[in-house]
Amino acid sequence: MVFGIYPGSVAGDDSGGLAVGPPDDPARISHALDRLQGPAGRPFLVRAYTSFRSDTHLGDGPHPIETPADATRYAVRGRRLDLVAQYRPTGADADGYCAFLRELVTEYGASTDTLQVAEEPNVTSNPVLDGYYPGVREAIVRGVSAAKARARELGHTHLRVGFNTTPLFGPGASFVTDLTALGGAEFIAELDYVGLDFFPDVFRPVPAADLAASVEGLLRHHRDAVLAPAGLGHLPLHITEHGWPTGPERSPRRQAEVVDTVVRVVAAHAKELRLSGYTHFALRDADSTNPGLFHRFGLTSDDYAPKPAFETMRTLIQRFGV
Repeated sequence: MVFGIYPGSVAGDDSGGLAVGPPDDPARISHALDRLQGPAGRPFLVRAYTSFRSDTHLGDGPHPIETPADATRYAVRGRRLDLVAQYRPTGADADGYCAFLRELVTEYGASTDTLQVAEEPNVTSNPVLDGYYPGVREAIVRGVSAAKARARELGHTHLRVGFNTTPLFGPGASFVTDLTALGGAEFIAELDYVGLDFFPDVFRPVPAADLAASVEGLLRHHRDAVLAPAGLGHLPLHITEHGWPTGPERSPRRQAEVVDTVVRVVAAHAKELRLSGYTHFALRDADSTNPGLFHRFGLTSDDYAPKPAFETMRTLIQRFGV
C-alpha cells in the first residue's frame, strides 16, 4: 500500500470550530516525515487541505494551501501531495468550484498524486465539512471532470482524482448511488479512486477484542454495499483519514495498539478489497494541553515528542509500504 499522513496542526471539531494549538514547526515536520517514510523515493503521501469559499478569488493569483502552510515544501524525497479541495460557498456554485479545481491542478498538479474533490460531503450537520454547503453533489460531479480535463491538458497523467465519504449505513448508504446517478457514466469513467474517512473506537466504543473484526466488516460493507451498487466496485478504496486520539482515559499505549490493529487489517485485505492506501490523521496533536477529543489525534505531542504510536506506524510502513 501507499502510506501517508496529515502533518499540520489545525483541525475541525464536531461543533464547526477549530482545534488550534502551537504553530507548525516545518523543520520538525520534515524530520518526522523522513523517519516515517524511510528510504528516499519510497512512495509517501502528505495530506493537505485548501478550500473554495464564496470570497475565493479566481484567475488572479495562486491559491495557498491552508494547512499545512506551504505544503509543497514537504513534497520531497519522493513524497507527493494528497490535496483536498474543500467546497464551502454559502450558495451553490459549481461553476466557481470547477474553475478553482482547474487552477489548483495548474498550480499543484506537478507535485500532487491524489486530488480529493470535497471532504466528507455526506455529512450535512457540521460547517467544517462539505455536506453542509448547498450544491455539493453537483460540485463533485462537475468538479471531478473539470480537474481530470485540466490534468490531461497539462500532461499530468499521474494525477488521480476522487472523492471521499465517512462510513455509510442505512438510508445514508444511498449517497454514493445518488452521486453516480447524477453524474452518469462520464462521472464514473473519470473517477480514479474513492476515499473513506473512518475512526473506529473513537466516536462509538468498540471492545478491543472486536476491533479487528469490526474494521474488516466495515471495509467489506463499504466495498460490497456502498461502492458496488453505485457502479464503483472496480475502483480502488483509499483510507483517507484514520486515527485514534489520546487523552483522559485514552492512553498512548492503547493508541499504538489501535493503529497497529487497524493498519494490519487494512494490509491483510488490501488485495482482496482493492485497498490502495492508508493515510493517518495526524502527525501531531493540535493542542496537547487540551483534553478535548479533537485535539490529540497526533502520533506525537504538539512539540513533536513521539508517542508510542509513532514508532508503531514507522514499523508498519516499513513492513507494508510500497
